[in-house]
Amino acid sequence: MPEACALETQVSQQIVAAMKAHDQVRTGTLRLIKNALKNKAIEKRDALTDFESQQVLATMIKQRRDSIEQFTQGNRSELAAIEAAEIVVIEEFLPKSLDEASLRALVAEAIAELAANTSHKPGPREMGPVIKAVQTKLQAGGLRAEGRIVSEMVKRELAG
Repeated sequence: MPEACALETQVSQQIVAAMKAHDQVRTGTLRLIKNALKNKAIEKRDALTDFESQQVLATMIKQRRDSIEQFTQGNRSELAAIEAAEIVVIEEFLPKSLDEASLRALVAEAIAELAANTSHKPGPREMGPVIKAVQTKLQAGGLRAEGRIVSEMVKRELAG
């Protein structure tokens, strides 16, 4: 549990630094992060674990990516740019995202393990268990990958 407190403390320190630097976008984004973490802890009625904090931040990034898509479709590039800047700030507090080659290796490993356990090569019907196995491996390794990318990669590997 001290990880969440450490993250919240780190965000608070970053808020002070951003305020001193008169960086309004960064200050606003950091305040949003702090509020999201606090709200999730209140909702849970307990301190957040490191994984739960990462989930909150990942959700914030996903929301911003959806907003960027909407703003781009609506020809509001200035608002899309603000959302993109917020994503950069939020990603500072998450572990590095896995590159495509490493993720492909992780997916292949999960498929191989599932094939060994079930004694047949997994097909598209086993997509759910493979994705779950990949997510478990990511979590165990303290790594991060966007769910949509994991899903697409598993789908490609199982189809091929």
